[in-house]
Amino acid sequence: MQPSRRTAIAALLAGLLVLAAFVLRSVLSTVVFAITVAYVLYPFRELVSGYGYSRRIAAGAATAAGFLGVVALAMPLAYVLYRRRMDLLAFLGTIPDRIVIDLGAFTYVLETAPVFQTAQSTLRGLAISLAAAAPVIALKLVVFVILVYGLLLKPNAPRVAALRLCPGEYHDVLFALHRRTASTLRAIYVLQGATAVATFALGLVTFVALGYDSAFALAVVAGVLQFVPVLGPSIVIAALAVVDLVAGNAFRATIVLVVGIVLVGFVPDAVIRPRLAGGATDLPVSVYFVGFVGGLLTLGPVGFVVGPLVVALLAETVRLLSDNGVSTQQQLPGRSADPNPEPSADGTPPETDDEPAP
Repeated sequence: MQPSRRTAIAALLAGLLVLAAFVLRSVLSTVVFAITVAYVLYPFRELVSGYGYSRRIAAGAATAAGFLGVVALAMPLAYVLYRRRMDLLAFLGTIPDRIVIDLGAFTYVLETAPVFQTAQSTLRGLAISLAAAAPVIALKLVVFVILVYGLLLKPNAPRVAALRLCPGEYHDVLFALHRRTASTLRAIYVLQGATAVATFALGLVTFVALGYDSAFALAVVAGVLQFVPVLGPSIVIAALAVVDLVAGNAFRATIVLVVGIVLVGFVPDAVIRPRLAGGATDLPVSVYFVGFVGGLLTLGPVGFVVGPLVVALLAETVRLLSDNGVSTQQQLPGRSADPNPEPSADGTPPETDDEPAP
């Protein structure tokens, strides 16, 4: 491809990307999340393809595995809420209009009627909002599944386009950024799972020590809620404190609120996650934490992935500059080999799909 023609197409592509980001801004976070999930599911797609199955079957199997993983993540929470629904309704029926909190020499009376009225209004508004947004959520889910399947079906298509538009002397830079992206995304999702397991373990110890019934179920819910940014397992701690407060056990309500928020809500995110991140993402702990928090505050839920990824790509670019722009073809420590082959001598990427393009 002639340099002038390549430059013109690259400029056209950049303009269309900006236009697409503006037109598709309502599903932009869904698209970004789908791309990150496809990166993580790619090794499984290659594993299925290695057994001799076609790329369509391999892409479908990987997409189904990702979808079932999300369902499996939500099932424990739904199961616990379903099993405890009668207990929850019975508890709500026993709450008096006034709760007297006795703390030694101090007595405080809590009026529950205004709180319930506010909670009912909030829940009613939330239910109406969810009902109205249900079609939009369903459409976004369809877009997510289709996009993940499409990326896994033709994983080399974006790579081929990028390599053809980029001059040959910069191909090593693209491969370095690709390797960093793949390793960082897989590490982030594995790190999230490890943090959820740590939350479950800490929650189980805390709930058993405080004498709660169904401590295992409460710990499972806390671990699953670790995937909910910002609030996470703190929801379980707050609910337990309210239950104890209504039951007249102000002492245990105070203990679970203080100890639970620290051990279950704070330690996994502020202590365990950064320590694991240092080795998993090949980033300093402080840098990863800035990317994690900044991504959440700026982009919302998808920011817990995009924030650390942007920081990792920035670190990789700085490394390339410190190496005078020369990218080594070696893998990052502890990472698997790059599943994509390098380009040929003339800069043309090889075609590795096992079926002809439709």
